Amino acid sequence: MCSCCNNESVRSDITLKVEGMSCAHCKKAVETSVGALPGIFKVEAEVSHGKVDVSFDPSKVKLDDIKKAIEDAGYDVKE
Repeated sequence: MCSCCNNESVRSDITLKVEGMSCAHCKKAVETSVGALPGIFKVEAEVSHGKVDVSFDPSKVKLDDIKKAIEDAGYDVKE
């Protein structure tokens, strides 16, 4: 196996319940805020379901950082 194959990222997928999103602007704000973090592979906010799906590399970004990014955008993450 070559050295580049040893650099595969670990991927974690989570769904967070988020309150306060009500429109396309809210969706964009959350996706932009979370997407700017290092180690984020994919982020998709679903306004109608009040959830945010995130795929990320836990060695580069922590769950608390993702939650903080959502809260910094003005929305509440529910446990």
